[in-house]
Amino acid sequence: MDCEIIEEEDNRIRILLTGTDNASVNALRRTMIADTPKMAIHQVRFTQSTEVTDDGTVWETVSPIPDEVIAHRLAMTPIPSDTQDFSFEHECINCKDMVESQRGCPLCNIVYTCNVKGTPEGVAVKARDLEVFGDLSLSIPEEFADITITKLYKGQMISLTAKAKKGYGRDHVKWQPVCGIAFQSRQHAVLHDKKAAKSLWGLGLTVTEKDFGKNGRIEDIHMVEKVRADLHHVGPSTDLGRDFGDAITLEDVDGEFILSYETDGSMKARTVFELATASLGERFDALSGDLDIVL
Repeated sequence: MDCEIIEEEDNRIRILLTGTDNASVNALRRTMIADTPKMAIHQVRFTQSTEVTDDGTVWETVSPIPDEVIAHRLAMTPIPSDTQDFSFEHECINCKDMVESQRGCPLCNIVYTCNVKGTPEGVAVKARDLEVFGDLSLSIPEEFADITITKLYKGQMISLTAKAKKGYGRDHVKWQPVCGIAFQSRQHAVLHDKKAAKSLWGLGLTVTEKDFGKNGRIEDIHMVEKVRADLHHVGPSTDLGRDFGDAITLEDVDGEFILSYETDGSMKARTVFELATASLGERFDALSGDLDIVL
């Protein structure tokens, strides 16, 4: 298939895919969800301690919410994953021969620590309070730094160490890099009846008769979206629906689809697409090789 980027931001993208079919685009969608690796916190170790300060205040490692809930929130916090320098634990040259419980080194894990004390007014423990051990580029991105983990009051404190490793969305949703991913057929807007379409032009919305040109067709993706929005005003359930009828229709373009999705913030949208297409290509190549051997 061929692809063309329609819109792109760091964590959001829309892509036009051509020369393909539903099955192939859906395979790409499922690969992004389940088979595109990213980093996520998978292990949290809470330190249980009590200390007394000079003013007589007793500080305990307790929180208003259970440790399990805190661990879940940490697991869903976006961990920088654009870099592919980290190995899977089972493939890491230092850890692959160890038992699973003992795995975890700088080549396959990112370590974060969090130590916060409460206040009489209450202080929110944020994602920014996770301090990375090592490369500061692996700190929680600033745009997600305000994610709330818990809230502490006087006498309460939290002390923990968290480890992030690379994984797949098929094993747990915390390793799923995309959300809101969907695709639809690309469409063209076709003007069939200029007289009946006057009821739409009379509303003074975004699209006019001139936009359809001499051939009575709009192919530009952004303009087609405007037509789709305008058609809601003359649909079957509206007062103008009976007169308007099928004066303008949207027709699917064979073999062309628009794929759109957002990431959870752990990596850029373009990176997810590149990793997914590479993964899917490798799987198809392997399948093709197996078929050649069998047939």
